[in-house]
Amino acid sequence: MKVVQVGSPKGPFEQVEREIPRPARGEVRVRVEACGICHSDVLTKEGLWPGIQLPRVPGHEIAGVVDEVGEGVAAWKAGQRVGIGWHGGHCGWCDPCRRADFLLCRVAGRVTGITRDGGYAQFVVVPKGVLAAIPDGLSSVDAAPLMCAGVTTFNSLRHSGARPGDTVAVLGIGGLGHLGVQYAAKAGFRTVAIARGRDKEELARRLGAHEYVDSAAGDPAQALTKLGGANVILATAVNAAAMSAVIGGLAVDGKLIVLGAPHEPLQVPAGLLIGGRRSISGWPSGTAIDSQDTLAFSAASGVRPMVETFPLERAAEAYDRMMSGEARFRVVLTVA
Repeated sequence: MKVVQVGSPKGPFEQVEREIPRPARGEVRVRVEACGICHSDVLTKEGLWPGIQLPRVPGHEIAGVVDEVGEGVAAWKAGQRVGIGWHGGHCGWCDPCRRADFLLCRVAGRVTGITRDGGYAQFVVVPKGVLAAIPDGLSSVDAAPLMCAGVTTFNSLRHSGARPGDTVAVLGIGGLGHLGVQYAAKAGFRTVAIARGRDKEELARRLGAHEYVDSAAGDPAQALTKLGGANVILATAVNAAAMSAVIGGLAVDGKLIVLGAPHEPLQVPAGLLIGGRRSISGWPSGTAIDSQDTLAFSAASGVRPMVETFPLERAAEAYDRMMSGEARFRVVLTVA
């Protein structure tokens, strides 16, 4: 089979041939049809993950078809359409694993595309418990980005405490934000999109936003306050200053949920938090069942990512396109 791997930290992508792997007991082999490129693939490309072993095949936004199942696998059959995300399995030894919270695992957590080979390949082998069923009507190209960008926004929103009719603002209309706007609108929230410049307003409203705030034209916190305040702000823009600027626009008991990961720290006046009982929290992506819920909701409600596609052979070009910030809005490798 063909795979695209990273052979050394900060090294180039290498297209090589490997033997098609066989699934062991409790594992499933998936024929990859599409794999999204995520900004966090940089952890593999640059060798930034602690203890990462190279060469490694990146990719954790995978959509494909079950090709072969190992012994002890009863829930999945050859021919089923499945998605694979970050969560690459866990050992079940400590409490975080028993709660299936792989991001809290300090010992034996497995991360697809980082600590085990991912989807920049024609086939991938994973534990049976990490698969999510892809519903009919959702193409593999559309499903792939939902395995990370989609579940991150959908899962954070449904656990935010907001109720239908509440005001949810989405900061940033990019790879995460364009999905966040759709999920918020489809879930019945009064949806406010926040971005720099009026040029993004038409797209935001087409995605379902009821209101638009141009953060370049004035104080976005004041604009949100005029709208009655936001019960929840999904902060998807990778900009700490932009996140800090909207906190004052939260309603009483409002919550800023940080999804983007800026390098610089947030600057937050304590008075804004205390005076309005406001809070700030973060949210990772989710496990297989969260991804399956995301896929099902997306298929039923019509939420779709905006993607640019590249063949597997052009993985290096596709990766550079995603990392440049110029992609609109997710980049997906199509795998023959």
